[in-house]
Amino acid sequence: MTTAQRIYLDNAATTPIAEEVIDAMIPMMREHFGNPSSTHAHGRKVRGIIEESRGTISKLLNCSPGEIFFTSGGTEADNLALRGSVAKLGIQNIISSAIEHHAVLHTVEELHHHHGVGLNFVNLNAQGHVDMGHLSELLQQKPHALVSLMHANNEIGNMIDVQAVGEMVHQANGIFHCDTVQTMGHFPFDLSQGHIDFLAGAGHKFNGPKGVGFIYINKKNKIVPEITGGAQEREMRGGTENVIGIVGLAKALEIAYRDIDAKKQHITQLKTSMIDLLRQQIPGVEFNGDPEGRSLYTVLSVSLPPSDMSSMLLFQLDLAGISASGGSACSSGATGGSHVINGICPDTDRTTIRFSFGKHNTLDEIQYTVNQLANWYGNKA
Repeated sequence: MTTAQRIYLDNAATTPIAEEVIDAMIPMMREHFGNPSSTHAHGRKVRGIIEESRGTISKLLNCSPGEIFFTSGGTEADNLALRGSVAKLGIQNIISSAIEHHAVLHTVEELHHHHGVGLNFVNLNAQGHVDMGHLSELLQQKPHALVSLMHANNEIGNMIDVQAVGEMVHQANGIFHCDTVQTMGHFPFDLSQGHIDFLAGAGHKFNGPKGVGFIYINKKNKIVPEITGGAQEREMRGGTENVIGIVGLAKALEIAYRDIDAKKQHITQLKTSMIDLLRQQIPGVEFNGDPEGRSLYTVLSVSLPPSDMSSMLLFQLDLAGISASGGSACSSGATGGSHVINGICPDTDRTTIRFSFGKHNTLDEIQYTVNQLANWYGNKA
């Protein structure tokens, strides 16, 4: 089976680059090669292109262009927000959760263990949702804390109420950092409402290129760079800008917003159909998180009954031409299993597979995938 014939159900790990994005990037490789920091015509042309891309993103997110800074991706954006807040904004306590992406989790743990920053994890309910009552208690105990909670979990899809969290944090004179890597391009954002202080995005999660992302920094928050050595990005990130990636990122987000309603309707149907088909064909199947409640429509975490096949399921799916994940792609190969699943279902003996959907997936692909799983569980469709 060729790559083109394979079924790709790992869109939460990365997405294929849209053709329109490729078309927008090609001139940056062939024609516009100047260094944007150069003052001559070649450099000025490229500087203008970068600022046009910044303007596109800020307009879509309803914020000022001066609040958007380009990075190498979501991980760098998260690090910049977290470390910058501690270094410059007087943050002595961080509140987060045990199921955050490692870009946040490992960073806050390092700040706690090596820099003396207080760290508290908010309680989660059985489905993995944030206990808002406990968050309120923590904020009362730790005023002016930095709260770092992702908009949607990359493994189980659970979503927070950004407005409710932001209002609660700000009432306690705190700062709210939200990793929106999984939701950017899938949901609209209006940053003018002021609920979020720092926001992270990555181009490759919404059909843009890898190696480029951005951070939104509300203009009231002045932090220091993590990468020094140049005055690029208004002295917030040293190093010559990834112009090709920036152009692709802006174009990808523009397309995502243009198609957002149709995409959501199509992908939601795929997810709903997979839930229904799995329940019909695999007795005892369960789902991690809250897939039919407050959940990201692109992600479905499937919990399968114990079986002799369990340890080989991802391998068997791969042989059958289906690309899926056992957890987040960032954690593949790690020992101890998924920290997200362990955080909400400790001591489970069930196998978890994360299926994540994109706009190119079809109902036929969903049916084929479920049939393969059902066959291996001895329940032929």
